[in-house]
Amino acid sequence: MTEDHTPRLRLPVLQIGQAAKEVTHNEALALLDIAVAGVVEDMNVNVPPADPSPGACWIVGDAPVAEWAGHARAIAGWTDGGWRFVDAFAGLSVWCAARERRVSFRGGWEDGVVRAARVIVDGEPVLGARQAAIPDVAGGTTIDAEVRATVSAILAAMRTHGLIA
Repeated sequence: MTEDHTPRLRLPVLQIGQAAKEVTHNEALALLDIAVAGVVEDMNVNVPPADPSPGACWIVGDAPVAEWAGHARAIAGWTDGGWRFVDAFAGLSVWCAARERRVSFRGGWEDGVVRAARVIVDGEPVLGARQAAIPDVAGGTTIDAEVRATVSAILAAMRTHGLIA
């Protein structure tokens, strides 16, 4: 921690003998409300909305203007005291209301990307690590063209979705 801000969210910290500590404390609470609440209206927005409601947040785009200038990729939150900004950092994740899905920061904002080793639904594993390649259907003494076409389509879909090499 630096002398005046926390390292990750850059929250202001109280100083020994500081006058008006409530100002610093309230600023930290306003920034926490933006970051911890974890909901933004939309992402990649460069122009601040004209009449935002207190508590509403947006992910600033790469070319912000007006009050958002200089805050590219940050989360902008409107408060009674004006705009507050939380700089993005690796692992920051919020719900994007306009897109109805989670977005996460990993060097840039990733829209709807899910990273996992396994997916389990109701206790049943439904997706795991990619498996070895399965060769296309070939050869055999009895050839059923419809079955071969179906198996080939299944294998193509599995390759497209990254389930097999």
